[in-house]
Amino acid sequence: MKKDSSDAQQRKRRRMQSNRESAQRSRMRKHKYMDDLTAEVAHLSKQNNQISNTINATTHHCLKLEAHNSVLRAQIIELSQRFHSLKQILFTRCVFEADHSNFGDALLGLTHHHPIDFDIHY
Repeated sequence: MKKDSSDAQQRKRRRMQSNRESAQRSRMRKHKYMDDLTAEVAHLSKQNNQISNTINATTHHCLKLEAHNSVLRAQIIELSQRFHSLKQILFTRCVFEADHSNFGDALLGLTHHHPIDFDIHY
């Protein structure tokens, strides 16, 4: 009977030792897992900051381009109006200065110098 008791005690000690080692391995896996997660959080936070900075810079650049586009559109409208006014002045001048026999030639000369109509409408 002592032998059975001794064998049972030995099995119990081996099982307890095995459980301790298993628990230690489990704690090590958990620790490694937590370290990996911490590293991933740091990496993703850094990546998120970089993306956020890129978005902010791109948004700022876009706003600057939109403002510049507005200025250019206003300049196009102003220059188109000025060009239209100059064409009217030239046409009126040709009408008043040309005598009746040269009116057709004067009008034809005006269109030859300005073959492209630059009127732009927005």
